[in-house]
Amino acid sequence: MSEESSARSPRPERRAATVDDTPKDPPRDAPEDPPRDGTPPAAGPQAGGEDHDGPVSEQDALRALASGAGRDDAERSEALRAGALADEIARRLNADASGTRIGTLALFNDSVSFGGGFHSGDAGRGTARRGGTEVAALDETELADHTELFVQPDGYDEAVDALRERRLLVLTGPPGSGREAAAVNLLAEAMVLDGGGAGGCHRLQTPSVILTAGWQPPVKHSGYLAALDDGPAAVERLAAESGTGGSRATDRWAAVVAALRAADCHLVLTGGHDLEILTAGPGADHVARHTLGPVDPLAVVERRVLGHGGSARAQADLRALLERSGAATALREQPAARNAARLASVIRTDGDVAAAVARLRDPSAQVRAWFDRYRDPEAVSFALAAAVLEECGYLTVADAAIRLRAALTEPDPAPPALRFGDRLGHEQQWIRLDLPAADDLTAGPPRLRFRNALLGQVILAYAWTALDGQRDALLDWLRTLLGHRDLEVRARAAVAAGVLALADPHYAVHRFLTTWAGGTSWPLRQAAATALSVAGSRPETAEAVWKLLDQWAGGGTSAHQRRLAGTAADTVGGLLGRTAPERAVAVLHRALDRGDDWGTLPSVAWGGLHLIHQGRTGELLDAYLDWSQPQDLSPMVVKTLSAFVFAVSRPYEPPVLAAAGPGSEPERVPGVPVLLSELPLHHERLAELWARALARRPVQDPALEALRGWIDEYADAAPGGLDAVGALLVSVARRPGRHRERLLWWLERWADAREDPSPNAARLLRTLDRGR
Repeated sequence: MSEESSARSPRPERRAATVDDTPKDPPRDAPEDPPRDGTPPAAGPQAGGEDHDGPVSEQDALRALASGAGRDDAERSEALRAGALADEIARRLNADASGTRIGTLALFNDSVSFGGGFHSGDAGRGTARRGGTEVAALDETELADHTELFVQPDGYDEAVDALRERRLLVLTGPPGSGREAAAVNLLAEAMVLDGGGAGGCHRLQTPSVILTAGWQPPVKHSGYLAALDDGPAAVERLAAESGTGGSRATDRWAAVVAALRAADCHLVLTGGHDLEILTAGPGADHVARHTLGPVDPLAVVERRVLGHGGSARAQADLRALLERSGAATALREQPAARNAARLASVIRTDGDVAAAVARLRDPSAQVRAWFDRYRDPEAVSFALAAAVLEECGYLTVADAAIRLRAALTEPDPAPPALRFGDRLGHEQQWIRLDLPAADDLTAGPPRLRFRNALLGQVILAYAWTALDGQRDALLDWLRTLLGHRDLEVRARAAVAAGVLALADPHYAVHRFLTTWAGGTSWPLRQAAATALSVAGSRPETAEAVWKLLDQWAGGGTSAHQRRLAGTAADTVGGLLGRTAPERAVAVLHRALDRGDDWGTLPSVAWGGLHLIHQGRTGELLDAYLDWSQPQDLSPMVVKTLSAFVFAVSRPYEPPVLAAAGPGSEPERVPGVPVLLSELPLHHERLAELWARALARRPVQDPALEALRGWIDEYADAAPGGLDAVGALLVSVARRPGRHRERLLWWLERWADAREDPSPNAARLLRTLDRGR
C-alpha cells in the first residue's frame, strides 16, 4: 500500500478481517453516510413480531436474506428448474409443432406383395350360415384393396412359414397396424404355396366359435380371417371357450388345427395385446404366433400412390409433397399403417392434403378418440402419468401410474400384476420409449415422450374437464407428486397444475391455486407460482392471471395474505416477468411496499433475482433505483437495497432446460453473479445502487460482504471481471459523500489482513488511487 494511502487513515490492527469484524459503532475509519433527509439512524429492529409463517420483522427478514432467504440449495434448484420447464411448456402450447422434421427414414420397400391366389367363386360369396357358423366371403374389391399394393412388414416371410406349418396363426399387433391386410396376404400366399385356395377367403363373424366343440371350417379349401376385437372382453369370451388352461385348452386348440388340416384350410386369428397374452399361456402350444412388425408409413403412402413402379422424379415429388404438407411429420407422430393408407387415398384422389394432415395431427381429436376407446384404470392412469412426467424415466412414470390407479380403483388384496411396458405399443401408441445408446453409460434410463409435443397437455386438460368423477383423485395424486423425492417429478407436477389451470383458470384459482399459494408449505407455494406462469402464458388467460397477482401482492397483513403476496412475487420472476417486465416490476413493488411488514422481502428478492435471470436486468435495476431514491432509512428503501444486495450476492445457476431470452444477452458464467457478468452493460445503474447500499446500515454490512465476494471469489472467474469491478469502484468513489473514504478504508483492511490478505483488494486500491 502506498504511503499516501497509509497516511490517509489510521491502519487498523493487522488480523484476518471480515465484515463481521465491524464494531457495533463504526469507527471514524469506516464512515457511514447520514440519511438524505437528515433523520437520525433508526434504532435496531425490535425482537418479536414473528408468527409461525416466516420472517416478519426487519431483523428476521435481513437475517433470512443473509442466509439465502430461508431456502436451501435444493429449493433454489427447484425454482430454477420449474421455471425453465414452465417456459418450455408454454413454448409448446403456443408454437406450431408442424415444423418438426421427420429425419431419415427408409422410405421405400422393394419387396412386392403376393397379389393373387384367391378364387372368389360362388362357393363363398356373401354372408351365410354354414354348420352353425356365420361367415362372410371377401369379394374381389376387398381382396384387391388388401393385396395389390400391400407392403410387407418385417418378419413377413417367417409368418408365412408358420401359417403353412401350423395352419392356425395368431397374428397380434396394435390397432391400425394393418393386421387385417397382413392376415389376408398371409392367407393368400400360404394357400397358393400349399396348392389350395379354391374356396376363397372368408371372414368369421364370431371368432370364439372356432373353439366350440366339433367346429369345422364351413367351406373347404379356404382361408379364414377371424378378427378379434381389442380389449379384454373379446379375449375373455375366447378364453371361456378354450377353457382356463391345461388339457382342456390344449385339446380345443389341437381340435381346431386338426379340423383345418382335414379341410385343407388356413386360419389367421388377429387381435391385440390381450390375445397375445392368452395364446402365450398353456394350452395354445399347437398354434403359431406372430407379432406384426412395424411398416414404414411413408413406404405405404408411396406404394398406394405410385404403385409398384414410379419414376425417380415421381418419388422425389411425392417426398417433397409429404414434407411440405406436414404429412411426413404427421406419420411420424401416428405411424399406424391405417393413417398412411388414408393419407394416400387423399393424395391419389387429389383431395385436400393440408386438411387431412390437420385432422390427423389434431391432438384434441386423438385424445377424445383414445378416451372413448380406453376406459380401464390401467390405461388411463399410465396416460395421465406420462402426460405429467413426460421425459422422465420409465420406472418413475410407472410408479406414478400405479399410485394413480390405486386412487381410481378399489383396494387390491395384493400388489397388482401390472406391466405397463408391454402395452406401450398397443393402447399407448402415442408414446415412444427412447432408449439410451448402448455404449453411453451416462445417458440415464429409458425416457417416455409423446410423439406429438402437444399431446401431454391435451390429455391433462381432457381428463380434468371430462372425467368428472375422478377429478378429486387426480388433484390429490398431483399434490402427492409435489412432495416426491425427485426434483424433476416435483417440477413437472407443478407445470401440470398450470396446464389444468389453463382449462378453467377461475375454477383452478378457487379449487386449489389459492390454497397452495397461501399455504405454509414452500413446495406448494412454488408449485402455485409455476402453475400461474403456465396459466398466464396464453393471451386469453394472461390478463386474468395478472389481475390475480396484483390483488395478491396488495393484500392485507394477515399471515395468509403475506404468503399470497410472496407467491405473487415468486410468480413474476418467471415467464410472465420475461414477457411483461413492467407489470412484473409493479407486482414486486406492491408486494414489497407494505410498511413495517417485512414478511415478503425474501420472496421479492428471489423474484427480482429470477427476473434478472430472465434477461430483464435493466427494468429491475431501474425499479430499484426509483424505489430507493429517498436514500433514507424508511422501510421501502432498506428493503429495496437489501433485495439488490441479495441479487449481487447470488451465484448464477444455469437452468436445466435453457429457454431463449428476449434478446441478445452476454454469456453468463456459472457460479458467478449475473450482475457481475453483466456489469459493463449496466455500469451506471449498478454504481449508483452499490453506492446507496454501501452508504449506511443495516444494508451496509451485507453489501460489504457481497463486495468482498465479488473481489475475492467471483472477479477472477468472470472474463475481465476484476477490471470491471475496478471501474465500478472508481465510479462509486467519485460520487458525493464519503464513498471514496469508505472504499479506501475497506480495501486497505482486506489487502492487509494478516491471515487472509487479498491481492485483488490491493490491486483495486491502486486502481482507486489512480482513478481520482
